[in-house]
Amino acid sequence: MPQMRSLMRGTCLALATACVACTASAGRAPPAPAPGGGASRAVVTVGSFNFPESVLLAYLYSGALAGKGYPVRVLPGLGTRELVDPALMAGLVQLVPEYTGSALEFASLGRVHATASVATTARALARSMAGRRLVTGRPAAAQDGNAIVVTGATAARYHLRTISDLARVAGRLVFGGPPECPERPYCLPGLRRVYGLRFRQFVPLDAGGPLTRQALAAGDIGAALLFTTDPAIRARHLVILADNRHLQPAENVVPLLQRATADRYGPRLLAALNAVSARLSTAVLAELDAQVQLGGRAPRAVAEKWLQAQGLVAAGRGLR
Repeated sequence: MPQMRSLMRGTCLALATACVACTASAGRAPPAPAPGGGASRAVVTVGSFNFPESVLLAYLYSGALAGKGYPVRVLPGLGTRELVDPALMAGLVQLVPEYTGSALEFASLGRVHATASVATTARALARSMAGRRLVTGRPAAAQDGNAIVVTGATAARYHLRTISDLARVAGRLVFGGPPECPERPYCLPGLRRVYGLRFRQFVPLDAGGPLTRQALAAGDIGAALLFTTDPAIRARHLVILADNRHLQPAENVVPLLQRATADRYGPRLLAALNAVSARLSTAVLAELDAQVQLGGRAPRAVAEKWLQAQGLVAAGRGLR
């Protein structure tokens, strides 16, 4: 297992660096007695992936915990799933907001395939994570999956409405997306397997971020992988091609928590996380994303305002 050992060494180093870098911005709850009576006040470290929505979700879940008096800190933007999920499994972070389908494929090493069924995918994820000493919280109604996107001009020029339509022209188009796309089952491998797509070239950019959107707008790439809740899709009149062969699975937002942390603090901690998920729809998540990505507001501030509006956090009881 030399690759796994190397990955975990890299994970430890990255997280150690992140801990130093985030000290000023990481939040801790007020010094109230820890919920659950007598439980150790071990800090719950919440990690996120390296794209804005994941950072926002980390602040939503951590803010809800802080509001209930749990000691919390946030390590935002740690990296890709290949870095963050092994860190969670090793206990280097205790909580990560995930997406059901992608998390299941990653944790099972592709042996268990997610489907478009929300309930089936969530149950399979819970079973898979239980064997890794992880607990899944309540999946939110909010979903954010991969979207294959083109500009309106490209869609009109090639008469594109579905991903299947790309088969006629993929050999003439450059495809842009996250650097890990060639290895991800729902990115290039899935597009080849399910749709037979072979693009002229793949350009590694960012995870649904500004580099990808800029390259698409400039014509440097002809098609791109973005995320379905990306507010720029509507704002820039981009076209999401219909996934007519159902490659993409259910991708409900779900908190993943170390079993040891759940046991230490008891059921009220998981209940605080589930209360966030219960109020988080796709429309709500897209609106919060817009405030961050288009409005330029800090994810932490957006999360705190929403939590207060939902009655999940009292004023002054969020992250400090």
